[in-house]
Formats: sequence, C-alpha cells, structure tokens
Amino acid sequence: MLTWCGYSSLVVDWLSDQTKGQNAAVIFFYFDFAARKEQTATSMLGSLLKQVISGMERVPEDISRAFQEQKKAVSGGKPQLGDIVKMLQFITSSQPTFMVIDALDECTAVQRLRLFDSLKEILEKSPNARIFVTGRPHIRAEIERCLAGRVKSVSFSPAKDDIIRFLRVRLREDETPDAMDETLEADILEKFAGSMPETCVAAMVLRTQSYLTS
Repeated sequence: MLTWCGYSSLVVDWLSDQTKGQNAAVIFFYFDFAARKEQTATSMLGSLLKQVISGMERVPEDISRAFQEQKKAVSGGKPQLGDIVKMLQFITSSQPTFMVIDALDECTAVQRLRLFDSLKEILEKSPNARIFVTGRPHIRAEIERCLAGRVKSVSFSPAKDDIIRFLRVRLREDETPDAMDETLEADILEKFAGSMPETCVAAMVLRTQSYLTS
C-alpha cells in the first residue's frame, strides 16, 4: 500500500507495532484512480468495518444482530452507509481505533463529501477514534473545512533520490532481468521519478488525549 503521496504503509506498520498487545485496531484503505467508480464511501467504510470485525476474537452481539437484520432487508443483505456508520460507531466507541486512508484525492468529490459526513458522525460518538489521511495538496482546504477544529495537517515532498533508490531495487527484482539494460533502466528512472507529485498532504484527525505514550 506504499504510495508516493503518503507513505501510508509506514504509518500502518508503526501504528501496528505501537499498539501490539493492546486492545486497539489499525485499519486502512487505499483509493485507486482505476477503481474510482467502485470505491464509494459505502464500500470504503464497509472495508474498514470488515477489517476491524475480522480482528476481533468475538463479534459483538449488536453487530451480529445488525447483519442478520440486513439479510432480511430490501437491500439484499448488503449494509447501507448509515448502517455501516452505526456499526463503526459502536465498535470504535469501545476500543481505540486508527483509520488510515490513503490517496483520498483519488476519491470522487461527491463520495468524499459523503465520506467526510460519515467520518464526522463516527468521531462524534467515538472519542477513541483517530484518522490519518493522505492526498495531494488540492484537498487540504477541503479536509480542514469538512473536519474543522479536528485536524492537524502537514505538507511534505518525496525525496527524488529515495524514489530512484526504491525503483532500482524493484527493477533488480524483475523476474526477467535479461530484458533490462542500462539505457532502458535510466529511461524508466528519469520518466518515473520526474512524474512524481512535488508535494502532498497528510492530515491527522486528533483529539486532546492520546493512546500512545512516547
């Protein structure tokens, strides 16, 4: 899940290490430009819900009952956005939960608004929830407006030398090394590294208390 925009996999790994052995959940979602139509607020939050439930030793009765009721609903057993939000509120209100959302700028504008509204609902009922979001700079104002008073954001730029080192390592792992020569490798490095965004934004939804101690 590593992206040039947010290095979100590093955040997930760090959070997972820090919360190991604690009653805490680390869940994540990556927005992919190629799947914009399929990746709605409902599918995204549904993925987070599935992750947090799969990590539980026992599914809470309220959640199990809600799924059973959905099977009888007109929607054909698929929880709707409001139902997913309520279930996430219930779970995150009882345990510390870190949500990492990567490449938010690849989500459509309409779905982003629905997602922000849903996240606000979750945060209002869940003092134990934290959200880490990455995206390109143009969504910074939108994040700060929609989650006003709850956000700390920072802009940063990927180092070109680090990108080139990463690409060289991956190119050396190619299963068909004979297809690569120095000229082709240099051309790939120049074009790929040159296409990386100059800056990106990471936003952390914070509250006054923290679960993690330094």
